[in-house]
Amino acid sequence: MMLMPRVFDDDFFRDDFFKRPEKMNFQLMKTDIRETDSQYLLEIDLPGYKKEDIKIDVTDGYLTINAKTNHEEKEEDDKGNYVRRERFTGECTRSFYVGEDVKIDEIKASFKNGILILEVPKVNPDDNPPEKKYIEIGD
Repeated sequence: MMLMPRVFDDDFFRDDFFKRPEKMNFQLMKTDIRETDSQYLLEIDLPGYKKEDIKIDVTDGYLTINAKTNHEEKEEDDKGNYVRRERFTGECTRSFYVGEDVKIDEIKASFKNGILILEVPKVNPDDNPPEKKYIEIGD
């Protein structure tokens, strides 16, 4: 029997380190969406981020939330030697289709205790449905 180092074990490659970034985004920005009569309410978990780290935009009907952070903690003894030093740099993005008729100035956003809350108003469809047009069949 030959012993193999842990590196070659199949479970090693199932570790989160090897996941693709787009799959990890859903773990980083967990989102709850509620619907009311007049709006959609999105609650997005962004622990460790500051309000200044978050950018929200609407382009071509997609509401996109982008959060970036660069955090560093240092602890030194009285001689300046490191006792602990940790860094975290991260970025995550989520997009939601909200429709092309939503106006960005009507969306309300707040951020408190690591939770981003977005209020996206529903856009009422036109009361007059578009007129049906028929294609004439030739000879």
